[in-house]
Amino acid sequence: MNSTQLDVRDRPANLFIGSACVVPRPIGWISTKSKQGQCNLAPYSQFANLTFDPPYVMFSSNQTVEGKRKDTVVNAEETGIFVWNLATWDLREAVNITAEQTPYGTDEFDLCGNISKEQATLVDAPMIRESPVKFECQYHTTIRLPGNPPMGTVDIVIGKVIGVHIADDVLTDGILDIKKTRPIARCGYYQ
Repeated sequence: MNSTQLDVRDRPANLFIGSACVVPRPIGWISTKSKQGQCNLAPYSQFANLTFDPPYVMFSSNQTVEGKRKDTVVNAEETGIFVWNLATWDLREAVNITAEQTPYGTDEFDLCGNISKEQATLVDAPMIRESPVKFECQYHTTIRLPGNPPMGTVDIVIGKVIGVHIADDVLTDGILDIKKTRPIARCGYYQ
């Protein structure tokens, strides 16, 4: 078998690792609220479950091209909370809308039109009512990794899951039936 070797110190080769080889990547559709009470919603394709007892999850966020940390990271650190919402096929258009770069303080829930907020029960943050699975999380820590321009450093935000919401219609015999949720994921490049 012939193969192509890439030096991962070379930026184009790096893009293969993050964008094309590790698939599928679940989407961390993270909702937060700022200290001033402004809601925020954004998808992160670098998302993972870390442990199960106790449960921890993480999402990774590049800086903006202006060198600023993203709203979701700032809000999670300042308030100590965030919510993960399952991104599904039926919600895909809203996921794409919330991926847009908007000024700090923009409420992405309002931009979508087809999703609605519901208040989390254990943390002071909004959840997406239409998402069939949601995790309420307490912020644990941020690990900052050096990155290449123009995005600069990368923030890996870790949170402890303290509450789980699962819609009854995605359960079969009391167990989550993942096929019923119709999750979406990042599958290389922009697939």
